[in-house]
Amino acid sequence: MSDGHGLFDGVLAAGPVAELVGDRAWVQAMLDFEGALASAAAAAGAIPDEAAVAIESCCRAEDYDIGALGADAVRIGNPAGPLVRALTERVAPEAAAYVHLGATSQDVIDTAAMVVTARALAALHADLRTCATRLAQLAEEHAGTVMAGRSLLQQAPPVTFGRTAAGWLGGIVAALDRIDLIRRERLAVQFGGAVGTLSSLRGNGIPVLSELARRLGLVEPVLPWHTERSRIAEIAGTLGQTCGAVAKIARDITLLAQTEIGEVSEQGPPGSGGSSTMPHKRNPVAAVLAAGSAAQAPGLVATLLSAGAHEHQRAAGSWHAEWRPLVELLRSTGSSVHWLRVCLERLQVDPQRMRVNLDSTGGQLLAEHVAIELTSVSHGAVGRQEASDLVAVCCRAAGPDDLADVLAADAVVGKFLNRKRIGELLEPAGYLGSTDEFIRRALNDWQSRL
Repeated sequence: MSDGHGLFDGVLAAGPVAELVGDRAWVQAMLDFEGALASAAAAAGAIPDEAAVAIESCCRAEDYDIGALGADAVRIGNPAGPLVRALTERVAPEAAAYVHLGATSQDVIDTAAMVVTARALAALHADLRTCATRLAQLAEEHAGTVMAGRSLLQQAPPVTFGRTAAGWLGGIVAALDRIDLIRRERLAVQFGGAVGTLSSLRGNGIPVLSELARRLGLVEPVLPWHTERSRIAEIAGTLGQTCGAVAKIARDITLLAQTEIGEVSEQGPPGSGGSSTMPHKRNPVAAVLAAGSAAQAPGLVATLLSAGAHEHQRAAGSWHAEWRPLVELLRSTGSSVHWLRVCLERLQVDPQRMRVNLDSTGGQLLAEHVAIELTSVSHGAVGRQEASDLVAVCCRAAGPDDLADVLAADAVVGKFLNRKRIGELLEPAGYLGSTDEFIRRALNDWQSRL
């Protein structure tokens, strides 16, 4: 894919990551490898210092025709070969012999993949931290904003919106943890030559490898990983996990924003969230686009994992199968996180509507509270299952506003619980358990990482 703007890019390639994984970024990353390799070789005494300087001076992506490199890639099956040839033609003749010394095409592209991924993950990390900060703010502000919990899409015992936001925060923090680990430990330089022995560098292989990793800011691997692709698998898994965390939040927001629920909404700039045919619509468009971008991830992760079996010392096809899905996965993940950030910046919470929805079943979502209290005050005379069954019968018999009266009139329930106590038990704010402590724990966990 070119760096130009495609028809769907504004939707599915939004945010800073898209540019960081585009064609020009890849070419620059490959040239960064070649420049760093020359400098590392010079530092190890394998090539003259002047040659390294000459090679590095020609490692600017804007000097190369990306379209021509792509067209020439079919000759050897990858774009590194044409780029090395073009670089060699650009450098001074006395330095030409030292271009790409000791490396193979896969070294260039695998290392470029790590460089591109590192830059993309840095941008992704920044957007995720912004999301986490906003979620922590929502969790704190709405710690006491009671809303209906929902189980299997039906109303369940109450929660607070702060607890909901804290749960969302947990998913984002977990994604940040994985991204931090990948950035710190798993983005490694690739340098092994034709079959992973660096034989063409004779005794200079390891010193050049070490210096190359240092100059590129990548991990120095124990040995070349041409056909050991756990790094790619871990990157894929982490990006998939991130998209899963985003998709969960986006899905919840789109559900809570439904007309019939209306507990949250997005307040974007004029014109955002509209419809091509329905003038009244106010769609949570950023949440929708976050979900749509995140939905690309599972198939891309699966492709990268299925390409993990690389035969012998260098694979035929499996390595090539990784390029496009890795780019698309980084781009889609970046877009999903970008749109989540926009969504959270626009998000408006409606506590009054939450209360209306809480009261819409006449207290039936507190039936569990009544059953537990009945078991407790009867001192075992009414068992847990019996209490649950008794309360369920009352719920089925009750109208929208008379559950407390029906419960009080029941021979068994009324024997142990009077009408006043039943009314207290049906107050949502009185059945929140450890909600406050869970929110506090989530916020403390996030604060400890800042």
